[in-house]
This record gives sequence, structure tokens and C-alpha cells, in this order.
Amino acid sequence: MKGVAGKVTSFGFVMKILSDIPVRLDAGRVLERISMRGRRPDMLNSMRELTAAVLPIASPKVVYRVSYVDNRTEDSLEVDGVRFTSRVLRDSLDKVGRVFPFVATCGRELDEIDVPADDLIRCYYLDQIKETVLEVAVRYLEEHLISRYELGPISEIEPGSVESWPITQQKELFSILGNVEDAIGVRLTDDFLMVPLKSISGICFSAETRFESCRLCSRERCTWRKAPCDPDLAGKYTAD
Repeated sequence: MKGVAGKVTSFGFVMKILSDIPVRLDAGRVLERISMRGRRPDMLNSMRELTAAVLPIASPKVVYRVSYVDNRTEDSLEVDGVRFTSRVLRDSLDKVGRVFPFVATCGRELDEIDVPADDLIRCYYLDQIKETVLEVAVRYLEEHLISRYELGPISEIEPGSVESWPITQQKELFSILGNVEDAIGVRLTDDFLMVPLKSISGICFSAETRFESCRLCSRERCTWRKAPCDPDLAGKYTAD
């Protein structure tokens, strides 16, 4: 597939890099995404100006690795020898042997677009455009994995997306992948946040039962939501 490169990690395994990811942006669709369909013409004009500025420089990227699950306990498991403690992760990967740790980003380039800090509307629009570009990168990764490894439907789980898998374990996830900053420009801060902010890390996998982290999340207004919250299922992992 176009834009696939490899780099050897500190573990001696190949870290795959996806670049040259095609990006198409439509101002009207971005407004629909944030529930602003049919608003004033000036909103559409502002969004069009920003999408026009983004398209020439947008360069979303993904890094991933083929990894294997082992040494399961009641509430933990290892991925390529790195221990993760999480009941929801353990349960989700119960019958899964091969997984794909990943980091995806909208790219540093979009942080260079200058929007006055006091122009709150344009700042918000640019933020949503970045998130849309990040979604493009994640969907590209899913399609790549399905095609290259002949997988069924892809599920994703991200540290910090559910209470049962804390964001602090991003450090372990990054350690599996190697030097993510050199590969795609994403660094992990001391507070376990990623820079650029519109980046996401997690584990992709294919299983008979599709996992949706949205079923464990009660946040209603979320543009990433794919399924309604299941209070009973969420309660199972609350006290993890």
C-alpha cells in the first residue's frame, strides 16, 4: 500500500509507518459533524477558509506494529512482553492472539496554522478540522490492517478512553512501538498527554465480538461516539 514504511524498534521488530494518507475536507460536512448544519453563511465561509488553508499542508500519519498477547492473568496481560493491567483490556483480548498497537496523528503541520487566540469560533473550527483529519488517519489504518492482514471487522481500545484502562499506561504502549516522535512527530508528555494534541494511541484487534469503548462512556456530546452507553456494562468495570 502507498505510504507504508518500516523502521526497526528497540525490540528488533519492524515498526510500520503509514504516510501519504489522502485527505479530503468539505466545509459543509465538517459543520454537520459538529451539529452546525444550516447555520449562517459566515460560518460556512470561515470553515471554507480554514479547510483551504489545511488541505495543502495536511499530513496525517500512523505508526503501528504487529504484536502478540501472552501471560494473561485475571486482570492483566502482556503485549510483546510489556505488562498492562486492565480488566477491560484483558477481557477484550481474551481470545485474541495478534494485536496492533498504534499511534495516529493529524500531524504537526496543522499546529502551524495561525489563528488569533481571541477568535474563539475560528479556533474551535480549526480544532474540529484537526479532529476530522485524525479520524481520516484512524480509518486509513483500519482499512490498511483489514486489507494487509486479511482481518475481519476492526476494534480499537485506547488508554484513557475508558476508566478501566488508565491513560498512564500510554507510557507502556509507546515503549512497544519505539521512537514514535522520530517516526511520526508525536511525543508523550510527563502527564501522559500527546503532542500534537489531536493524536490518539491504542490497540487495534479483530475478534468475533466487536468492542466499542463508547458502550462504557456516559459522555453524551462526543463526535467520536459509535454506540450508546450501556450502564450495566460500564458498571462492571467502574471499580477496576
